[in-house]
Amino acid sequence: MRSDDTIFAPASGYGRAAICVIRISGPGSRFILETIAGGVPAPRRLVLRTLIAPEDREPLDQALVAWMPGPDSFTGEDQVELHIHGGLATRAAVLKALGSLPDCRPAEAGEFTRRAFLNGRMDLSRVEGLADLIEAETEAQRRQALSQLEGRLGEAAERWREEILQALALLEASLDFSDEGDVPEDLEREVVRRLEALRESLSRVLANAGGERLREGLSVVLAGPPNAGKSTLLNALAKRDVAIVSPIAGTTRDVIEVHCDLNGLPVVIVDTAGLRESPDMIEQEGVARARARAGKADLVLWLIPPEGTGETPPEARRLLRVGTKSDLDQAGSNRIRHDCDLTVSAATGEGMAELLGRLGQEADAALGAGDALLTRERHRRALERAQASVRTALDLLERHGPVELTAEEVRLAARAFGEITGRVDVEEVLDRLFSSFCIGK
Repeated sequence: MRSDDTIFAPASGYGRAAICVIRISGPGSRFILETIAGGVPAPRRLVLRTLIAPEDREPLDQALVAWMPGPDSFTGEDQVELHIHGGLATRAAVLKALGSLPDCRPAEAGEFTRRAFLNGRMDLSRVEGLADLIEAETEAQRRQALSQLEGRLGEAAERWREEILQALALLEASLDFSDEGDVPEDLEREVVRRLEALRESLSRVLANAGGERLREGLSVVLAGPPNAGKSTLLNALAKRDVAIVSPIAGTTRDVIEVHCDLNGLPVVIVDTAGLRESPDMIEQEGVARARARAGKADLVLWLIPPEGTGETPPEARRLLRVGTKSDLDQAGSNRIRHDCDLTVSAATGEGMAELLGRLGQEADAALGAGDALLTRERHRRALERAQASVRTALDLLERHGPVELTAEEVRLAARAFGEITGRVDVEEVLDRLFSSFCIGK
């Protein structure tokens, strides 16, 4: 991958469409526009031009073109957009023409965003927010991704990094410039104050794991004996036939996942093999997988048919007992069985509204309203490393340990914060040191 190439790619979906947007970015963007569009329009204005093939000068299409000179563009480079007609032949002809020009090549996956990051137009947390926004399937996921794209986490990481660099500058001053008159006498107390405030802030953020789970969705496993109604309930919740329903016990052998939008919150419902002892090796594997998925799930719906079950529920973080086939319950479908939290009939819809309500409560409690700051495991691990270093530094200060070791722990915390945004530069400590204490000589 060469960053001095000019790259191009369709920025809209594949298939026949009214309009296809082709993006071009790199040092040759102006030359390309002059070659195929006959000139360069005023910046950031759409103008109508006839696109010409560079080899035989044959017309390709009538298109709207836009010229966005760097650094004020998405990638930070000179950039062009071609809004051509969306026919497959038209798109293929324009892409072929672009590929025939010198030092112009098709972009690799994510290369436009990569260049935006390398050119300082986006930090790493914003890049991740953009990826999540593209992948968002529910309203809560959209809101969370947009918050990341707008820089909520990146700005917080920069504030933490600013605070830790101030503490590091104080520690460095105590090592190298202790004879200067403008170094505070209560330096150690000030370092402790800053680090303790930072430790408390990190603890609050790390305590909220809803952001990571919101990206993946609440995992709900349907478990129970064979013919308990798991596949029927899955189809009812998904509102389409995704699993085979049969009176033959053991029909479901493998795990089936369905992604659902429950009042804007993402829920992944998992159908599993019926739990029972079986001589069939394939069914045994299905049962083993069912128990494994139940153990990892956020919520297990343990389905109990009218005749009951002799099986023991699997190990689970959270378990809800659901009586199924209430329409076949001879004792009366309108009552909740004594061993169930609620009863439903996927066939008639009885009790489904209550079940959806309970699932909504579980999702809301586990995922929250999308206000979590951390949305990826990478963020969490970086903050955990920073928190560990801050705690170690405070412990060293309390025990009056070597200042060099304390400064190293604070430096490691600063690096961890920098990893969140992709900005790690220890030279900033020197700049901050001199500007804070007027020590430059």
